[in-house]
Amino acid sequence: MCGIVGFTGAQSAAPILLEGLKKLEYRGYDSAGIAVMADRKIAVHKVTGRISNLCEKTGDGSKVPGTTGIGHTRWATHGAPTEENAHPHLSNDGKFAVVHNGIIENYMSLREELIRDGYHFESETDTEVIVHLIEMFYRGDVREALIKTTNRLRGSYALGVICSEEPGKIYAVREASPLILGIGLGENYFASDVTALVNHTRNVIYLEDGEFAELSEDAIRIFDCTGQVISRKATRILWDVQAAEKGGYEHFMLKEIMEQPGAVKATIAPRIKNGAIEFEEMGLSVAEIKNIRNIIITACGSAYYAGCAGKYAIERLSRIPVDVELASELRYSDPLIDEHTLLIVISQSGETADTIAAMKECKDRGAKALAIVNVVGSSVAKLADYTVYTWAGPEIAVATTKGYTTQVTVLYMLAVFLGDKLGLIGNRKTQMIHSLQSLPRQIQQAFDLNSSIPALAKKYHASKSLFFIGRNTDYAVALEGALKMKEISYLHAEAYAAGELKHGTIALIEEHQPVIALCCNPSIMEKTLSNIVEVKSRGAEVLALTFRNNHKILSVADDLLFVPDIDPLFSAVVEIVPLQLLAYYVAKENGCDIDKPKNLAKSVTVE
Repeated sequence: MCGIVGFTGAQSAAPILLEGLKKLEYRGYDSAGIAVMADRKIAVHKVTGRISNLCEKTGDGSKVPGTTGIGHTRWATHGAPTEENAHPHLSNDGKFAVVHNGIIENYMSLREELIRDGYHFESETDTEVIVHLIEMFYRGDVREALIKTTNRLRGSYALGVICSEEPGKIYAVREASPLILGIGLGENYFASDVTALVNHTRNVIYLEDGEFAELSEDAIRIFDCTGQVISRKATRILWDVQAAEKGGYEHFMLKEIMEQPGAVKATIAPRIKNGAIEFEEMGLSVAEIKNIRNIIITACGSAYYAGCAGKYAIERLSRIPVDVELASELRYSDPLIDEHTLLIVISQSGETADTIAAMKECKDRGAKALAIVNVVGSSVAKLADYTVYTWAGPEIAVATTKGYTTQVTVLYMLAVFLGDKLGLIGNRKTQMIHSLQSLPRQIQQAFDLNSSIPALAKKYHASKSLFFIGRNTDYAVALEGALKMKEISYLHAEAYAAGELKHGTIALIEEHQPVIALCCNPSIMEKTLSNIVEVKSRGAEVLALTFRNNHKILSVADDLLFVPDIDPLFSAVVEIVPLQLLAYYVAKENGCDIDKPKNLAKSVTVE
């Protein structure tokens, strides 16, 4: 899911491919490889770990002859980070090599079909089906073989392909995954990110979904899914290299906030099949589900708050009691756990020390562990009885954004999955799945509705402290919203259950105290409104987060943030987005190091 590059020209390809892969390192990866064509043969070199290992293996490319090649940095999704699973992948006859970003949703059925037809698989990846399909369809015309292959694929992909029978050519294909063509003088390139190109050319062509490209050293030809040639104008890149790595955004955090519609879609889309949610990789049977008497969710930081948000939906739809425990507390609490307990462990990195320790403690007491992680082959994934990957892609910024939203998304899908298997949701399933599928679009709408956030940040950035309040899921989102604010802006920020204000916290409300009130659940709107009136009467300034056209709140709030009309059961994924943006712009106003907040680490691997 990380990065691909391709080159053809008069120069040696391997050093250029390695340089391009180094430019993509910021995206995160766990293995890398290149395939270079020379004398009508394709040589593949792959490693696990850093690109420096690949440079050492290939003598910085000097040991790999050839002027045409493709390269890849892999963030493992299907299969552990091993050399066998690293890209590029070769066809059985050795004529084709492929690199791929994205996810092939129907790879299992294609794999079974290809095995029946006699094709041998070297890896566990979804990608390898692509290169075998190309071999199967090839009859002397690579373009035709690619069209037939992509007609069989469901999912997202940016592909780079070379064929030993067509020296000097590379092929590129795009469907729902970025791919850019670079135009040089006597040489041409492709890459998944402009970062890999800007040192060589700033003239690029952006491929659109469903388009193919054939590149030789002196020409680029683009064609559609019928093979018809398309005319496309080049674009001049004006960014510097650092800006290019961030996709033009000032910070990685902002880039990752804006990537959330795509990340949430990548989490949802492959798991909805035939009108139902399927977790093929999890392997949790109906009999095992019926054996569950209680669920404990454990995690740290934002992953813990994701569990707090997911709890409401799981209990509502499965009617199984859910407790959410901080891993650092659970491991020392002598928990009441047995073989009827399902432990849900959430970790972006899969290496969080307290979470791993809590997981071991609970498994020793008989619990089955279900891991929700982003990193394939991580410690948490290996320890778990069942594993679900978020497929969020790498996060560079220390403060998580798309990691949190994809974790909550998995919990929401799990809630529907459990309720369905237990026969508790009946004909509501179709509407629930539609609500889940709408989340990426609603996140985008949340961006569109809140252009005022930079101005609001100017108003609130100098506050000594901010209070976040809400009820039910709104309260769970308030916890994560307050954490984002304190993590990157260094302002004191606390979240409180709105109904608890009068039990002590309201003593802290004074003139001009900012209170951020979350009001996104119509069924408890009146209750939260009464809490807003309480703090307003004591001089607070209220910034309310609510759905569009909520006229009741207009008369009491000083400022407003909006979300589109959303299903309250699955609202956290959308609600958090304006609060992420608010924290970002407040931190920017305060001149903070947004991507690397002081005293924090991305993965907490010590207690």
